[in-house]
Amino acid sequence: MAAGTARAWEQAQRLPDPAIEILDPSFAKYRIALTSIERLATGFRWAEGPVWFGDMRMLLFSDVSNDRILKWDEETGAVTVFRRPADYANGNARDRQGRLLTCEHRTRRVTRTEHDGRITVLADRFEGKPLNSPNDVVCRSDGSVWFTDPAFGPNPVEAMAAPELPGNVYRVDPATGAVQAVARGLKGPNGLCFSPDERTLYVIEARAEPNRLIRAFDVTQDGTALGEGRVFFDCGKGTADGFRADRDGNLWCGWGMGEAEDGVVVLSPEAKMIGRIRLPERCANLCFGGRDRNRLLMASTRSLYGLYVNTQGADLG
Repeated sequence: MAAGTARAWEQAQRLPDPAIEILDPSFAKYRIALTSIERLATGFRWAEGPVWFGDMRMLLFSDVSNDRILKWDEETGAVTVFRRPADYANGNARDRQGRLLTCEHRTRRVTRTEHDGRITVLADRFEGKPLNSPNDVVCRSDGSVWFTDPAFGPNPVEAMAAPELPGNVYRVDPATGAVQAVARGLKGPNGLCFSPDERTLYVIEARAEPNRLIRAFDVTQDGTALGEGRVFFDCGKGTADGFRADRDGNLWCGWGMGEAEDGVVVLSPEAKMIGRIRLPERCANLCFGGRDRNRLLMASTRSLYGLYVNTQGADLG
C-alpha cells in the first residue's frame, strides 16, 4: 500500500526523544533513552482498534472511514488489506483461543473471526432491541467478552439509525453466549480495559459533561458483574479514547484533541498523569506488541506510530 504524507512529522534527531515527556519521576523507568517514536505507516482516514497477533508478528487495525481492516507486518513493514468491506469495524481484540474480536458499526454487532475465516456473531441485540454501534472490546481471562455500545458512528459517511438502547457496557458469557448489561446508562461509553489483576474495569465516558471521564468499576469475585462505578480520572481538556494497561497497572491512553493534547497520556494506578508521548495527530487507540510485547503501537488518525518502552502490556492486545 502506498504511504501517504501526514502533516508535521519529523523523526527525532536527538535522544532521548523530546516528544516523550516525564511528568513524574515514576515514569522515568518506562522511557528507553536510546529509542524514539517511529511513524510505521500513514495514508489512512481514521486508524482505530489495533490488536497484536504475536504468533504471526502482525498488527491488525481498523481504517474505519475507509471500511477496512488493515494488516501491518512487523518484519517487512508492509501494510495490506486484511478485510474489505469490514462493516465499518472499530475496536478489535483477541480472545483466549487467538481469534479476532471486532466491533462493527454498520451491522451494529460484535463478531468473532474463527480460525477458518468464518464469522460468528457474538452480540447484535439486547432485550429484543438492536445494539447502537459497538465501539471497543476486550476479552477477560475466563473467556468472557466485554464491549461498549455508545450511540456513535457508524462513520462520517453514513447516517446512524436512531439508537434504541442507552449507552451500556456488556458482557458475553463464554459458556452460554448470553449477553448481559454490566453497566447501564453511561454517556458515550468508549474505550475499556481491565487492570492486570482483572479486579477493575476501566471505561471511558466520552460524553460526560463538562469533561470526558475515565470511570473505574470493581469486578465481582466471580467475574460476571460490576459494582458501582467511580470517577478515576477527569480528562479536563483532553479526550481519552482507547487505552490499555501495562503490567504495573498504568493506563496508556490515546489522547487528543488539538496540538497541545494530541498523543498518548500515561496514568498511574493512583490516577496521576506521569508521562506523555507527543504526536502530530490525535491517537485514537493503542496496544502493546512486538516480540517482547514492549512496543507501543499507536493508531493515530491517519497514521500508525511505534515506540519501544520499558514495560509490557497486561492483556492480549
